[in-house]
Order: sequence, then C-alpha cells, then structure tokens
Amino acid sequence: MTDLSTVKRGAALLNDPELNKGTAFTEAERTALGLRGLLPPRVMTQEEQLERILPGVRSRPTPIDQYAYLVGLHDRNVTLFYRLVMDHLEEMMPILYTPTVGQACQEFGRIFRRSRGLYVTSDDRGRVREVLANWPHDDVRMIVVTDGERILGLGDLGANGMGIPIGKLTLYTACAGLHPMQCLPITIDVGTDNTHLRESPAYMGLRQPRLRGAAYDALLDEFVEAVQERFPHVCLQFEDFGNHNAFTLLEKWRNRISTFNDDIQGTASVTLAGLYSASRISDTAFKDMRLLFLGAGEAGIGIGDLVVSAMVEEGVSLDEARQRCWFVDSKGLVVKTRTDLASHKKPYAHDYPATESLLEAVEALKPHAIIGVSGMPGTFTAPVLAAMARQHARPIVMALSNPTSKAECTAREAYASTDGRAIFASGSPFAPVTHKGRTHVPGQGNNAYIFPGVGLGVIVADASRVTDEMFAAAARTLANMVSEDDLAMGRIFPSLSRIRDVSKAIATEVAEIAYRRGLARAPRPGNLEAAVAAAMYQPEYPTFAN
Repeated sequence: MTDLSTVKRGAALLNDPELNKGTAFTEAERTALGLRGLLPPRVMTQEEQLERILPGVRSRPTPIDQYAYLVGLHDRNVTLFYRLVMDHLEEMMPILYTPTVGQACQEFGRIFRRSRGLYVTSDDRGRVREVLANWPHDDVRMIVVTDGERILGLGDLGANGMGIPIGKLTLYTACAGLHPMQCLPITIDVGTDNTHLRESPAYMGLRQPRLRGAAYDALLDEFVEAVQERFPHVCLQFEDFGNHNAFTLLEKWRNRISTFNDDIQGTASVTLAGLYSASRISDTAFKDMRLLFLGAGEAGIGIGDLVVSAMVEEGVSLDEARQRCWFVDSKGLVVKTRTDLASHKKPYAHDYPATESLLEAVEALKPHAIIGVSGMPGTFTAPVLAAMARQHARPIVMALSNPTSKAECTAREAYASTDGRAIFASGSPFAPVTHKGRTHVPGQGNNAYIFPGVGLGVIVADASRVTDEMFAAAARTLANMVSEDDLAMGRIFPSLSRIRDVSKAIATEVAEIAYRRGLARAPRPGNLEAAVAAAMYQPEYPTFAN
C-alpha cells in the first residue's frame, strides 16, 4: 500500500500519469485524496477500463492516429497504457514501434503533446550534468540515446528521432518488464543536415547543420561521463547513430561502462538466431552457410562479426568464417582491390574479382542466405530471388531494413519468386501469404526479441559490462524457443505472444554470464530464474491507504 501522506492530491494526482488510476480510484480513495467531483461517479476496474479503451484505439483510421491515441493514454495513465500493450502486444507493437514509429518520427512535431525524456543539445556543452540533474527519478537503470542521424532507414531526422528511444523503452517494459520509472529516453540534439526539417515550422529541434568533429566528440564524452555520475547503475544503449559515430562510440566505451549498440549487436543477435532456426529446415548446417549481405554499415558488419564468432565456436577457423561472409555496398562487392573501404569493412574484403551488382554476386557466390540491411527497398528483385531458388532448395531471404517501406522485398515477392520455397524473415511485420494453396507465416526478425531480455539480465545482475558473449547466448536462447510448429509454417522466430517468456529466458542467460565472468555487481540470488521473474514489472494499480 502507498502512504497517503506521500502522494499528491486532487487534480495534481490526476495529472500525474505515473500515479493516476482514473476511474479506478475507489470510493475510499476518492474521499481521502480529494477526488470527489473530479471524476465520473462510476468506479471501474482496470479490466473495465480496458474494455472502454481498446475500441478507441481500434477505431482510429490510420496507424499514426492509433499511435497518437496511445501516446495520449500514456500521458494520462502509464499503468493502464502498459496493461493494454502487454495484453495485446502483437496488435500494439507495430503501432508503437516499427513500422509506425518511422512515420511518428517524421511527423514528431505535429503529434507532439507532452514531453517525454530528456533533450541534451550542443548548446549544453559544459552543463550536461545540470541537464541530467533535472530528471526527477534517481534510480534509472536503462537509457536509450540517439542523436537522430540515422533513424531506421529514413536518414537524418534530428530531434524528431526522439520517437525511437521512447519506442524502444516502451518495448523494454512491455516485452521484458523493466519498470517504466527506471527507463529514460534521451535525444542529443546537435542539429540536422536535413534542410527540409530545419525549414519546417513544426520542427522543434536546433535549426542548424549537424555538429561534427572534435566538438561533437567532446559533447558525447561529457554526456557519457555525466550519465555515469548521475545514474551509476545504468546501462546505456546507443541507438540510430550514423555509422562512423556508432562504431566509434561502441569501441570507445564498451570495455569501460555498461553499454551496447542495438543496431550493431541486437540486430546481429536476432539475425544469428534466425540463421540457427533456418538451418533446421534448410539443407545446410549453420557453420557451413555462405552469407551475402546487402549493406555494409553498422547492422551488416555487426551481424557478420557475431556470425563469425559463432562459427568459430563451432570449430571453423577465423579466416574461414570470415570467408563465409560477403558484403555488397553501394559500390559493389567488398573486395581487396577496392581502395575506398572504411576500416570496419576491411576484414570482409576478400581476394575476388570486383562485382558491381547484387545479382552478379548472387550468381557468382551462390550464397545460402541473402541478408538485406541496406535501407534500399526493392533491391531483392525477382531475378535475384529466382537465382537464389535455382541454387538452393530452401533459400534463406532476410529483408531486414525498417520500416516496411524500406524492406528489400516483401514476403509475397519472396515466396512468389522462389515458388514458395524461401525461408523468409523481415524487420517489419508482413501478413501471412498463401502461395499455391499453402499458407506461409513470415518470421519477423525484430530486435525486440533480443534487447529487452538482454537489458533485463544486465539490470538483475547490475552488470558492469555488456559483452558479445551475452548477445551470442541470447541468439541461441531465442533459436531454441522456435518450435517445430513454427518451422512448419515457415516462421523462424517464435510468436510475439511468447515474447515475455523469451525475454525471461534470455535475461536469465545474460545474468548467468555476468556472474560467471565476474561482471555482476549485485549479489547472486539463490534462484536466478526466479529473481529475473520477480524483477519483471506488472502494470497493477497501487492501493492508497492512511
């Protein structure tokens, strides 16, 4: 029970979304808390509130209108919001995250009503600690931060990128039970090179070109150091930074603080899990697979690095494992003769003739899987897919770019061009497809299968570092939860309805690694799995009493 003397009263209580119960305040609470007359007279249970709210969401004409409606609910009643999302996760996730969140970021100024999270700007250099001190909650355990430069496949959206940290942290709570008050979304606004945004009257960020170079680096250093001082037990997740900054920040801080980059490591983990699952229905063992990536940025290279380490663990040499991973970027196949390669691509530059097109690469290399992380829609063309089908009985096609409009191909295109034989997965959801009388259920390679569970495990153990070993374990755990029934439908990931069970299992494995490697700062519980389950937030109303 919550002591009445410690809470707000009257209208102030109703305006506090973290404590507000709306019509669920009891008669006794209404009297004691000065709420009489401020609410309709009927006292409703949370279940009755949901029966009233859910039709309101469904009646909105478009996903972006549904998104705005749900944001409004969160602004009024956090507990009811999470009850709704958890009870209807498969329906709500595409609204609150990909694909709708991309449009929400593009239209952030139009749908903005109430601020969530913190904004740190380039004007705050030298006073970042003061900005962080303004956050009202001290026990923050998970921060998702972006600078808005590479939002999904949509590019530089500047301060509008705040929709991504908000969406990610919503999934942390809904999918793994992180307490909402322990989550903090942050946007670092250093300007934007998107001139259309800068000139838009609805844009609420700094109207200046993007800060770069030494001044940017100094601001980020100050930010990370200030975060460690303000929230000493926090895990810091970098999200949707441009390629150069994403790799630089991860390498600089990964061995010093509890941090990771979901675009690099989370995407890698969920893709690795998909490859493990796909190997169960293809004619090729995982360690023998040859992979061709379209896109050699943070997502592609992150997947390649984790795949290589997983193959090495299965007995493949490092050089041979790297030879199994090939990349096509905007200038063609990544090969040794090229002189324009960034440092993160060079380990995958093979001694091979230059090839300009993806189709040529597919024809020459005969990959078992093509993995799209390019943000270039329609690049897995019918000829590319048909070539995959000629070479393999069950070609693996992963069109992972988000949102849906950026997918390298649709599920229908993948099945149609391979005579229904493709093992297909995408980053954003696609509806089931019936081809020649057989219904295929596409797998969604959503990072939400991975990062919430990893974060929960890190928090339970209070891990001082987040390691690649944890992401490899998360991939194996996720793959092991794919049933034979899932595979029979063509789905290489479990149903989203099981995601809290998935997150609990991943969190247990991650925490176990933290304790085994001496990275845990929290005392080890007697039953780790039970401790993880007990740490998972349930959206239940508090009871107020004298």
